Amino acid sequence: MDTNSNLVERVIGVDSHPDSFTAAMLRGPTPAGAVVEKIFNKLPMARLSEWAKKNTTAKDLFVLEASGNSFQVVRSLAAIQRKALVLESCHLGKLKEAHANNDKISAVRIGKAYLAGTAKTVWVPDTRTQERRDWFHAHRKATKRTTQIRARLRSYLSDNGVRLKRHTHLTKPAEAEEHIRKASQWSARQWQVIEGLLMELRHAEEQRKHWRSLIAQEVLSDPQLLSIVRLCGVREMVAFALGALVGDIHRFAEPKKLVKYIGLNPAFDDSGQTQWSGGIGGHGRKDLRCLLVEGAQAILRCSSNPLAQWGKRLLARKGSLNLAVCAVARRLAVAVWYLMMGRWTTLEQIDKGLELKIGKMISQVGTAGLKNLNKTRNTFREQIFQSLKTQNTWVLGGTLYTRNADGSFSRGLKSQSASSLAQEYGLR
Repeated sequence: MDTNSNLVERVIGVDSHPDSFTAAMLRGPTPAGAVVEKIFNKLPMARLSEWAKKNTTAKDLFVLEASGNSFQVVRSLAAIQRKALVLESCHLGKLKEAHANNDKISAVRIGKAYLAGTAKTVWVPDTRTQERRDWFHAHRKATKRTTQIRARLRSYLSDNGVRLKRHTHLTKPAEAEEHIRKASQWSARQWQVIEGLLMELRHAEEQRKHWRSLIAQEVLSDPQLLSIVRLCGVREMVAFALGALVGDIHRFAEPKKLVKYIGLNPAFDDSGQTQWSGGIGGHGRKDLRCLLVEGAQAILRCSSNPLAQWGKRLLARKGSLNLAVCAVARRLAVAVWYLMMGRWTTLEQIDKGLELKIGKMISQVGTAGLKNLNKTRNTFREQIFQSLKTQNTWVLGGTLYTRNADGSFSRGLKSQSASSLAQEYGLR
């Protein structure tokens, strides 16, 4: 039984859809003892706030299954002082009966799943985090679309006996058309197909560059995201993904909780006389895990970074590249936790590697982006360097110090491992 269920007057299970919702009011501490007081079936979603004010109180708790509009429902209820939780859809889906199901049954099932205390709750992101997630997914879709159209174009050319040279830039109109025209004698209809594919490719590439520019601007203007770029193997996409998908870092009390959320902890099963340990797939945030693994691969290609040296020693000892990459990615996730919590020493100077990384990020902003920001490349670079050097937190002797608004300093929580971690990850 969920201990929090004793603190509420009623649990209201809500089965929400884009245009309607069904609510079941349950009173009782356990699923077996809960009594269904009333069910409101298929009410218009536009009347949600009006209905909640009339039929519920602030002591009631709304519970929903994670779906497309569940976060928006929670925010709408919060605006009228009604508390709501979102439950994991994976668990609730296992409770669904295949032979009999409708909205009323689903609403009751959602309420009883919460009373059972076995359903996990989903963190509802704040508005800024939600908007960042929208940007992140829009960029991923544009990137996927670009890759698909490029593959379609190359497949069509291959079907007609044309194999383009490697590193041919299909997204550059003049260069692509010139190479393709010279490659074969195309008929009018064939060339119309090629022109259509090139047009789609240019449009998809413009969208991808648009979102990449906005993401780079967001990272360079946000001090917390910019601080993550200090890590080797991390640039604007990884930093932005961490800000968008992790959100409030304080919901992870310790680094291993963030590692588990990402899915970089190995699976295991130790029951009775049998013991089994597996890989890192099948749980956690796959999108964020893939980005950190890519960052770890970049780290292992670097010879001077302390984390790269540690990963290469592990590779020599274990003989498995995948194991070493995932181990480096896990340590990278731990370093991200400390950085987002502010438990690092500040930068005294910008090394060449970080300067080159910032230059590449400014290039992703693009000329149009710099024009919208009303900044030149040099002034923007100097502003970013100054932001990296003037952080508001310091770690001295294992103790966290914070600069207050009046210029004074206040002591925070002790962090005995911060200094050693800073040295290990090359953050001095």
